[in-house]
Amino acid sequence: MSNQTVTRIEGNEFILERIFDAPRGLVFKAFTEAEHLKHWWGPRGWTLSVCNVDLREGGAWHYCMKCIDENITDFYGMESWGKAVYKEIAAGEKIVYMDYFSDEEGRESDEMPATEVTLIFEDHDGKTKVTSRGKYDSEEGLQTVLNMGMEQGILETWDRLAEHLQSVQ
Repeated sequence: MSNQTVTRIEGNEFILERIFDAPRGLVFKAFTEAEHLKHWWGPRGWTLSVCNVDLREGGAWHYCMKCIDENITDFYGMESWGKAVYKEIAAGEKIVYMDYFSDEEGRESDEMPATEVTLIFEDHDGKTKVTSRGKYDSEEGLQTVLNMGMEQGILETWDRLAEHLQSVQ
């Protein structure tokens, strides 16, 4: 595995794997601290205009991605709200959360599929391997977000994470 994100689909699960050239503790912080998330979460041309993290089991991360790139004409100025509700946290090793589309008040969308995400952080020859397993209620739910361009968006997002990690070491 290289420093590129590998993706695959297994039934109703979307799986990503990547090795980041950074220590596990820093990579974990990048996924869990607003100061880091603000620098990399979202595809290119998007920024986090809101990022509130309550990192505890039962806590939530509520955020808003906003398209700020005028060249992305179909989405320029658009806001996309999301909410993650943490189910399990093992510091430096694992995070399990429910990922929802939401509104600015944090109300979860009934129209869009929710995802149970399991993130695993492993030491890998001085670097960190991250595995993300996003489980949907159905293959149709997964297909809905794939049709929206989610795969390209997450690939760009993880590229931005790799760049951010290099900038803070």
